[in-house]
Amino acid sequence: MKAIPAKRSGVWHQVVSRPRGALALAILGFLYFCALFAPFLAPYGPGDQDLRRTYHPPTSLTWTRRGLAVRLYENADPSQALYRPIPGRTAVIRWLPIGHPYRLFGLFPCRRHLFGVEPPQKVYLLGSDSIGRDVFSRLLYGAQVSLSIGLIGISISLGVGLVAGGLAGYFGGWFDSVVMRTTELLMAIPGLYLLLALRGAFASQFGSGEVYLLIVIILSFLGWSGAARVVRGLALSLRAQTFVDAAIVTGLSPWRILWRHLLPNLASYLLIAAALSIPGYILGEAALSFLGIGIQEPSASWGLMLAQAQEMKVFMCNFWWLLTPGAAVFVTVAAFNLLGDTLRDVIDPHFRTGDR
Repeated sequence: MKAIPAKRSGVWHQVVSRPRGALALAILGFLYFCALFAPFLAPYGPGDQDLRRTYHPPTSLTWTRRGLAVRLYENADPSQALYRPIPGRTAVIRWLPIGHPYRLFGLFPCRRHLFGVEPPQKVYLLGSDSIGRDVFSRLLYGAQVSLSIGLIGISISLGVGLVAGGLAGYFGGWFDSVVMRTTELLMAIPGLYLLLALRGAFASQFGSGEVYLLIVIILSFLGWSGAARVVRGLALSLRAQTFVDAAIVTGLSPWRILWRHLLPNLASYLLIAAALSIPGYILGEAALSFLGIGIQEPSASWGLMLAQAQEMKVFMCNFWWLLTPGAAVFVTVAAFNLLGDTLRDVIDPHFRTGDR
């Protein structure tokens, strides 16, 4: 008798029908949309500087006869970056203006942006940093790094964990012992210290792309062991089922049995594990960049932006807009946890955490 896998038909419909699941999907959909179209949505590039407008506060919006506009400010006290709005001075927001060049999706050369103002005026929806860079633009570009690292990292770690744990549980013997002792060794080492040691062992002069790839590899190296142990236990349980014995009798190869019979029964776990594990990768990148050994300038990531907000002046002068990357990290992690919790309740009702 074939084991009945967790019911996956209509899973997303059930998730959307629950308030928490719908909220999590809406938040994550919005965040990934912003990351995907960051060059178009951002009025400026992540490295565009304006030393005359350092620590500029968020510009307030106003409505004029010419349409939606932003107020213009003057720096009344440069020592404290004290900006005051200039009475009667505004800059009209232009829609789809031509700005700095970029490649949409990394493929199509473009120069159109969603909005902007006539140069040399600037629009700072979330203020500017210590060298006059637009925090809103850098937040969007940083989302591309911080959010994609989670997806790529979890794909690699779950893939390695699935293969290693599945083969260990199916074949057993010496291969099972080698895989399990390796996972136990990795899990016995404190993750943060291993993360810092691995990153610090490499040259600090890597380019942005090389650092990004290195962080993905390190986080995946740390994350596959937990997935492999769980998959191995599930594979051992499924290996004892009669439908696997029937597949062996019919002459199917071990790889086909793993692909056609074990993998569909593990899909529910992999789906939940992915949603609950992605926040760890996002926080790992943020921690590395915050400590100065992650993403480097001129690229942007949420962790790097938080590291640049450590100056005492930021807290003494209440430049709160420089802490918005922390809010972005918090919202993203909370949304993924909500989604994973909802998926677990839908797929395995025996472990519900509360009424939905």
